[in-house]
Amino acid sequence: MRKTAISLAFGLVALPVTAQADCGEVSITEMNWVSAQVVTTVASFIMEQGYGCQVTTVPSDTVPAVTSLAENGEPDIVTELWLNSTGEVYERLESEGKVERVAEVLQPGGVEGWWIPTYLAEAHPELTTIEGVMANPDLVGGRFHNCPSGWGCRIVNDNLTRALDLEGSGIEIFNHGSGETLATSMAAAYQSEEPWFGYYWAPTVVLGKFDMTRVEIGSYDEGIHAANQNADAASPGVSDFPAAPVLTSVTAAFKEREPEIAELMSNISFETDTMNSVLAWKDENGASAEEAAVYFLTTHQDVWADWLSDDARQKLSNVLQ
Repeated sequence: MRKTAISLAFGLVALPVTAQADCGEVSITEMNWVSAQVVTTVASFIMEQGYGCQVTTVPSDTVPAVTSLAENGEPDIVTELWLNSTGEVYERLESEGKVERVAEVLQPGGVEGWWIPTYLAEAHPELTTIEGVMANPDLVGGRFHNCPSGWGCRIVNDNLTRALDLEGSGIEIFNHGSGETLATSMAAAYQSEEPWFGYYWAPTVVLGKFDMTRVEIGSYDEGIHAANQNADAASPGVSDFPAAPVLTSVTAAFKEREPEIAELMSNISFETDTMNSVLAWKDENGASAEEAAVYFLTTHQDVWADWLSDDARQKLSNVLQ
């Protein structure tokens, strides 16, 4: 299966785009985490091979993507946009009619939180609450593994750690330089059965592979969580992360220009369990995001077939035979 997928990834993705006058140039974000890269690659392949679009992917993160929408009205499509990490800027853009959410690209959505390995929670049940963690910093390794700069969760975490005075309890805030080092730190700790304490989210490979327990930070408070999304919050508070709607949004100008593609993007939605299985396959096979996307396309035709128009479905079926 992996050999087939690799052949497809390096062969089919390079196929010439079928000419179609109804679709022109399309720009779409490619966020710098794996599930988003799979979503973007699948969507781009479908747009190119099924609808004849000329697709440009735009590497981005949550905050830069929303900033670009606000300042430039670009890109046309933003996908895997975690709504509870976008702050007030995105909601203002919606209220002004500049952007429109067209789908929840992950069902039932995303999960965010602070975690410890379950073997640590079983050995020290007191660590399942933030109070227990702060009272026993040595048991969690004396370190909180934080998000990279540019991620929406980094702003929220910075405010939470400040509100809790995590450093005052003897816990170092370690700011990772990339999502890869954050994931590697968890994997390395788990495989050695060592302490680990930090932020993570799902769907992801690591939370699919490793049994982690979520630390209770406190109850969710909508107002506090909203305030914590502001990097300049004067008085951050303590609130847990809510269940996260994960969106695909398009600009109003794009929806008017390419209504058929906007409708396509409104149909593209992945079950979280399905995405986890794709990410697990990618990790187990050392595959690229492109190979993982082709793996999804070749093994889940029953899922994506319903996303497409009849004409596009036939074109993709011909390509993937």
